[in-house]
Amino acid sequence: MHQSVLLQEIVEFLRPNRDDGTLVDATVGLGGHAEALLERYPAAKLIAIDRDPQALEIARDRLRKFEKRVAFVQGRHEKLIDILKQSKVSTVSGVLADLGVSSMQFDDASRGFSFRFDAPLDMRMGPDSTSAADLVNTLQESELRKILYEYGEEPMAKRIARAIVEARPVTTTMQLAEIVRSVKRAKPHDVDPATLTFQALRIASNEELIGLDQFVTDAVGLLEPGARIAVIAFHSLEDRIIKRALRRLEGECICPPDLPVCGCGAKEVVKILTKRPQVPTALEQGKNPRSRSAKLRVAEKLGTGKQG
Repeated sequence: MHQSVLLQEIVEFLRPNRDDGTLVDATVGLGGHAEALLERYPAAKLIAIDRDPQALEIARDRLRKFEKRVAFVQGRHEKLIDILKQSKVSTVSGVLADLGVSSMQFDDASRGFSFRFDAPLDMRMGPDSTSAADLVNTLQESELRKILYEYGEEPMAKRIARAIVEARPVTTTMQLAEIVRSVKRAKPHDVDPATLTFQALRIASNEELIGLDQFVTDAVGLLEPGARIAVIAFHSLEDRIIKRALRRLEGECICPPDLPVCGCGAKEVVKILTKRPQVPTALEQGKNPRSRSAKLRVAEKLGTGKQG
């Protein structure tokens, strides 16, 4: 059963700046956060976005009791401006993004996200993605190595990429996992050797990091004064991008220290409310082990009419 991560924290942080405001859940998934927000703020409206049509249908069914207050859109969170433009919405009272793969996607063998099942190597979060099988069977060895190193932070990226190319065609999750394990031996009590490779290919397949910085910038641009953006990340690559984007929007110069003149255009637009990211409590981690790596960052749009 999917459990929404940091649920109470999201409900508290993402209170609308006005009672009848419009909230955006840019990655609605199965609708857990959206349901809690709609229950807590009974006058608020919500735009529910997800790239996965299967997840969106589940969320639609779950949120049926709020149907007059919810609009559903299949799309990517990176396209937030276009989606809201089509919905004739120019400003919003809060934006949420819960990044990464959902438990439903991960636990569905047919989606090919996990090496726990022997299934077709897919990993697509939505129909607009490229399958992991296409990547491992068509990319040059150097391109595969770059993906494994940059998106998986895999120290043995070179050897693993070579082994994949030599074993082509690679068509199933189990086949890929065994290729990685043949190169990278497991240490006692360590994570499976294939973990970083699967993470890297999933990120590449779904272009998870491309446009993330721009999404944060766009979302903040759409916020009304006093409204908030909340983003949950599950690995350091995502969290690093979000942290950097919010610091830039808070007015911190992120140019290299040897640059004589600021070129990043830093301007104070938000106040960061989480100087350190919020993480799940020990109790939540015990109930939901998959929440352990979650990090929540929240910022508030500056201007008149701020929340207290």
